[in-house]
Formats: sequence, C-alpha cells, structure tokens
Amino acid sequence: MKIVVLVKEVPDTYGDRTLNLETGLAERDSSERVLDEIGERALEVALSYADAHAGTEVVVVSMAPEAAQASVRKGLAMGAASAVQVVDEALAGADLGVTAKVLAAAVQRVGFDLVITGNLSTDGSGGVLPAMIAEHLGVPQATALSAVTIADDTVSGTRASDAGTAQVSAALPAVISITEALPDARFPNFKGIMAAKKKPLEVVSLAELGVDIDPAAAPQTILTAVAAKPPRGAGVKITDEGDAGEKLAAYLIENRLA
Repeated sequence: MKIVVLVKEVPDTYGDRTLNLETGLAERDSSERVLDEIGERALEVALSYADAHAGTEVVVVSMAPEAAQASVRKGLAMGAASAVQVVDEALAGADLGVTAKVLAAAVQRVGFDLVITGNLSTDGSGGVLPAMIAEHLGVPQATALSAVTIADDTVSGTRASDAGTAQVSAALPAVISITEALPDARFPNFKGIMAAKKKPLEVVSLAELGVDIDPAAAPQTILTAVAAKPPRGAGVKITDEGDAGEKLAAYLIENRLA
C-alpha cells in the first residue's frame, strides 16, 4: 500500500503571528517556521500502519517555498520513505482552490492508495482542503476523524460532532483527514535524521506537474479587507459600596451574559 501524507510548514503557534496589512498574507518570517503539528499527527497515523504492515510505502507531499525543505525533511527523519515538494514562485499567496488543485496533481504524480492530512492547518484554518483534494482526485473522503482503522481495501474511523459520534468508512483509494484526538507524532531519532539525508526528496514545479495557474483567474477567492486587531480595552471595574452584587448583575444583563 502507498500512503501519501500532506504536510505544511507554518509559523510557530507559540510565536507571534501577523498579517501583512497590504496583502493580507501571513508574515511567515515573523516567527520560527515549523512543520504543522496536525500534519505530524497525520504522518504518525501512516507510519504506525507501516510499522505493522511490511511493504507499506509512506510518501510526504508538501507545497512550500524552497526554504521549507528542512521542514519537509523532518517528515523523512520521522520515517517517511520519500518526499515531494512543489516549489514555484507563482504559488506565493495561493488560495485554497489553487492549493487543492496543485496538491491533487502532486498526489496523482506520486500515485496513492490513501491520502492522509490534518483536518485544518494552524495558520489558515480553512478546514476544506481535504474535501477539495478528494474532489479533484475523484475519490471518496472521510474527514475530521478522531480514530482511524486502515484495512487492505477500506479505511474507517470515528467522526465526533456536537450531537455525538458517527462511524464512517470509504473504499480505497480515498482521502481522510484527522483531528488532534489522534496520538502525538514520534520524535525523529539520530538514526532517522541521518537516514533522511539520503532519502529521495523530489522538487517539482507547476510545469512539471502539468498545472497551469492563470494569473487572470487566480486567486479564486478575493480578500476584501484586512485590519490589525484592536487593542484590548481596560474593562469595567466595580467598586463594592454595598451594591457590588447589583452592579455585577446589571453588567451581566446589559452584555447578555446572564
């Protein structure tokens, strides 16, 4: 079985994250850039299956600038057999529609039985990319899974919602996305880090993928406005003069908090 795992380099969630107020794009150099944790968890799902099933090939695929190659290689150090990184200047600021089209083309180039990705990234938090990629590939999807079981010809899992849980399944080939309910990813060990240097990492362009991004047609979504987050207000201070309870109750009612 060949499992393709989609990963993404993002600004560190523990650092400062800012937007360029002119372009609306994330300032990716404003903090350290790391492999998204949800992508690492998706890779852990694939690697855990590969550990128990000989002959399973795990391939990491990412659409990222050339500078992100260290993050992609982390996936190799964790245990993936190979990686494909789509690098092209035309993809700077690509929206979800363009991203889905490009990643689907990269997955088709690699070949797959199963595609695993996180349910949403920590930077864009769109949450629709797995479904869009499945549509491009013409395969079923099972998204936002909190538990996953992979069999020879099917994949199944649990999807949680406000109303309860649902058991879902799909025939392979398929696309699934997982949530943070899945186990933490393994840490690359020294042996894995050294082995990653010799593992194949193919860098491809849009032309090599056969994908044409028409500047006149992209992006497919339009940002209408962007503004800095307003500073936090000082709040309301209640001084107890024997009627603090009444003042607090009045505040809660006025702000529809009671």
